[in-house]
This record gives sequence, C-alpha cells and structure tokens, in this order.
Amino acid sequence: MIRKIDRDYHRFKDIIKGRIKQNLKKYITKGELVGAQGKNVISVPLPQIEIPRFRFGDREMGGVGQGDGKVGQVLGKAQEDAKATAAGNEPAEHALEVEVSLEDLAKMLSEELKLPRIQPKGSGQITHAVNRYSSIRQSGTEGLRHFKRTYKEALKRQIAQGEYNPQNPVVVPIKRDKRYRFWKSTPRPQFNAAIIYIMDVSGSMGDEQKEIVRIESFWIDTWLRSQYDHLVCRYIIHDAQARQVDQDTFYHTRESGGTLISSAYKLAKQMIENEFPQDQWNIYIFHFSDGDNWSGEDTKLCVELLQYHLLPWVNLFCYGQVESRYGSGQFIKDLRDMFPADEKLVTSKIEDKEAIYRSIQEFLGKGK
Repeated sequence: MIRKIDRDYHRFKDIIKGRIKQNLKKYITKGELVGAQGKNVISVPLPQIEIPRFRFGDREMGGVGQGDGKVGQVLGKAQEDAKATAAGNEPAEHALEVEVSLEDLAKMLSEELKLPRIQPKGSGQITHAVNRYSSIRQSGTEGLRHFKRTYKEALKRQIAQGEYNPQNPVVVPIKRDKRYRFWKSTPRPQFNAAIIYIMDVSGSMGDEQKEIVRIESFWIDTWLRSQYDHLVCRYIIHDAQARQVDQDTFYHTRESGGTLISSAYKLAKQMIENEFPQDQWNIYIFHFSDGDNWSGEDTKLCVELLQYHLLPWVNLFCYGQVESRYGSGQFIKDLRDMFPADEKLVTSKIEDKEAIYRSIQEFLGKGK
C-alpha cells in the first residue's frame, strides 16, 4: 500500500521532471547544467517551483506576544528595518535547485531529440561475472534462508511423520528442514565504449568556440554513458602539433599557433592501436575545429588516415565545425566531398550555441 506522502512526493518529482523536459532545449544551448555536475547527479535550477512545506494554520490563533496585537504594529528591529525599506512592485523570482540523475537526464535527452538506442558492434568479448541466487542449498547463513522452501520442507516432514494436525496447523522447522539461497556466477558480455575528443586550439579558436565544444561534449557524454556498461574518454588537443591531455586541460587551454589536423588523427590512430582493440571496444571520435587547416596536402593526409585507418575501426567519426570569424571553414567541405555516402562519418556545422541542439541530433541520431 502506497502512503499518501509517498504518492505526493513522487507526483512532485514528476512535476520537476516535466519542467526540466519543458526547458531542456534552453539548458542544452545555454550550458547551465555543465558546471553543476556531481558524481552521478546534476543540480538543475528551476525557477517558479517551490518545495512543498507545512504551514501553521490560523485556527485558534491569538495575537502576538502577550495579548492581542494591532494592525501595523512594528515587532522588533528586523521589522523596523523592513518597514523602512522601500517596497518594490515586481514579483519575487523563486529558484529551486533540484538534483536529477544522469540516467534521467539521458532519458529526457533521448525523448526530446528522438535518439534511437545504440546497437553496439562486436560480440562483447570483454566479460564480467554476474552473481545470481539461482539455486537452493541445505547450508548457508541465516540472512540467506529461503523461508518458503524451509516451510515446505518442514511441512512435508511433519506430514510424513504423522505430526501435522490440520486442526492446529503449527509447522516448526528443525535444522534439517532449513534451505538457503545460493548464488552462481555467470559470465555476461560487457559492451565497452571509448570516446576520443579532439579539439583544435589554434589561434582562430577563441573562448566562445571552446565553450560550445564544452557544452556539446557534456551532452554527448551523458547520452553515451546511458548506452554502455563502461565508458572511457580520451582527450587530444592540436594546433600544429597534437598531444594527449586530461579533461581540464582540454577545456581550458589557451589558443595559439597554426593548424595541422593530421597530427591529431595520427595520435588518435596510435591511441586506438595501443589501447582499444577493435573487437572489444566501440570507438567514437568527435573532432571540433573551425575548419582551417595548414594546407591542401595536409587535408589529403587526413583523408587517407580516415579512409584506411580510422573509419574502418570506429562506430562513428563526428566532425563538428564551430564557426569562427577567423576560420576559413574549408575542412567540412573537403570531408563532405571525399566521403559523400559513408555512414560512419557525420559532419555538422555549429554556427553558435543555438545550433548545439541540432548538432547533437545529427551526431547521435543514427544509433551507431
């Protein structure tokens, strides 16, 4: 039986989730959730939602203090200060921060963008043991005693021995009647995913472009974590040279230098060969750049790396071109010309933060 307070609490949680879904596009494009991430939950600011609380009623209430109060009577210094303060004519904006699990957030994203569930490639070569209580034994700890099976054994014994009285149906188990749950380890396929984030940090990529990359990467991460048992992220930044960095460095490196995109693709190729065997990992690469590259020759080298090494190995290679006043935007045109029909290569133009919503859908909408 569900208590009324539990029913009201679940109804309040449903209202909160509905409000978040209603404003999810705003949260996606503005990045309000990215900085509020905890271990497994997100703190979401919801305006105009108040936490339900008890209030004292006015029944049988007397005045204030000793005896009845008068209308307009000032009580204490705080009230004097409040009275002296000029009144405003605008309603107050009440904001409540509520915690939402990453799993719930991924589900909302899926429903909002109509994202299909991912079908992992491979056969799940990596396995881990799952313990299930699938059998019964005559020995074990009391915490694992199976009461129903114990009762049945005791009942059968008493009937067989003529001790059972239907008029007084008392069944008392003895030691040999007791039955206990016992677990059995069974190997279960575990699908793992590796995400390699690549970002151009050359002189033409400013703070605004990197903020767009940060927001979009957060939502991509949230979705993919809901699809796989185990997710590993690697980060590569490049200008004229590429290097592997941690997440904090990836998002906060200052822009400088020229652009040589092939250096990042070579490092990604090396990383996959050394760390992520293709038959055991589902691999995703997300590359963000403003579309500038050093030369046409380097673009040809990038195409070769994609064609013969990266695309055959990955589930998805996504190239997001973040618009910059300094970038030429040529690289996305070259990719679209060279790979017009390859489903593993997805390109997206990200003109501003408002385009993040559409870009996520373009990248993840194929269920790869």
